[in-house]
Amino acid sequence: MTFDFCITSASIVDGSGRPAFVGDVAIKDGKIAAMGELAHASAVERIDGRGRVVAPGFIDVHTHDDRALLMPGAMTAKLSQGVTTVVTGNCGLSLAPARPGTAIPPPLDLIATPDWLRFPAFRDYLDALEANGTAVNAVCLVGHLTLRASVMDNLERPATPAECDAMQRLLADALEAGAWGMSTGTFYPPARLATTDEIVAVGEPLRAHGALYATHMRNEAEKIIDALDETFEIGRRLGVRVLISHHKLAGIANHGRSAETLQHIAAAMQTQPVSLDCYPYNASSTVLRPEFVARAAAVMVSWSTPHPEHAGRLLADIAREMGCDDEQAAARLAPAGAVYFMMDEADVRRILAFPKAMIGSDGMPHDEHPHPRLWGTFPRVLGHYSREEQLFPLVTAIHKMSGLTAGELGIADRGHIAIGQAADLVLFDPDTVGDRATFAKPATLSAGIESVWVNGRLAFAKGEVRDDRAGRVLTRTPSQAVQA
Repeated sequence: MTFDFCITSASIVDGSGRPAFVGDVAIKDGKIAAMGELAHASAVERIDGRGRVVAPGFIDVHTHDDRALLMPGAMTAKLSQGVTTVVTGNCGLSLAPARPGTAIPPPLDLIATPDWLRFPAFRDYLDALEANGTAVNAVCLVGHLTLRASVMDNLERPATPAECDAMQRLLADALEAGAWGMSTGTFYPPARLATTDEIVAVGEPLRAHGALYATHMRNEAEKIIDALDETFEIGRRLGVRVLISHHKLAGIANHGRSAETLQHIAAAMQTQPVSLDCYPYNASSTVLRPEFVARAAAVMVSWSTPHPEHAGRLLADIAREMGCDDEQAAARLAPAGAVYFMMDEADVRRILAFPKAMIGSDGMPHDEHPHPRLWGTFPRVLGHYSREEQLFPLVTAIHKMSGLTAGELGIADRGHIAIGQAADLVLFDPDTVGDRATFAKPATLSAGIESVWVNGRLAFAKGEVRDDRAGRVLTRTPSQAVQA
């Protein structure tokens, strides 16, 4: 056999959390075809991996890449970090299913414009991804807020039983097409008045499909324990796995409470399937709203429709120039996005180190001046938190980005280096890998990521995208039901 690629003498970190070992990895026809000592094997291309680590391609469990997957060049931010699979449709936001003329309330405007709400059925969106081709693999969730916007004439109220039934039918169709589950964003005004009963009613199809329920919870501040309890209740009532998105504690009054929340989550994990993800920064990013401003020590504007010239500037400076307070300035800039510096570094570290915490970037690919997590999340975990801060060993860092995520989400053929697995791989220098994206210059390539393979095709090497059509849509099938 002649292999397509053979990576030789690399330190292999297989994604399981087990210790690294030195060996060769061979790729053939999109799969990992051989491992071990392959010095005499024939290969079209041999890559010297001495002094390098080869790991499973990273799975970004929390993204808003729904539209970016269909835009040329937009996934460079992910490939350049070693990401080979993204999970879209988070926080209740997806591009489909949406009827023509659907309203686009914030935060749906983070991913959607009127011309992009062109997929009446979720299958239409998945078909577009397949026809267009994607740079990375896509695991797609259905957004509850998108369902609400498509069905309801007024989002400032709970849904009626008839509206719940209509949303349930749309979700069932999406799951039949291969959607991985449903997400909610009850933190946001367009979904805030959705009751627990509404979410359970709409989410009923998740049960039969063994699908996932992911949530940007109703509260990540003073009432976070209540929000966690609601999340657990929804999971129990539907009989499905729940995923707590970007777990954090917002606002100075809540700094340090991660010890309490993680204990609460760990207790729930003993009785039902619960997952969580986080990002390695002490600043968040979402739409700019006046009521969010007071929680943050500082706010940076990431985009503004009426005032695009203010992207990348501090809200306090803009307010001073406008001659008003920060809340009034936020209202004048809307619709807009922002980065909120409102989290405690000790909480970030504690959550990252939690054994079951997966890594997700939560990056905003359409912001004029995005949070640096869009470009730097995964190398930051490897370089800053693992190598420099020694928060956890390298094998643990990689496990949180690959094998753990594949296991929690039920992605059977990704996340590990093993014969027969899909050849999603990243080769990097463990001594130099790290993020270089900053809040001042967020769209900056990371260091140390040398080569990335997606489904056995060399997709990124030497700082450049080599193949932007190597990805696939990973549709959920009954054999890939999320364990519940």
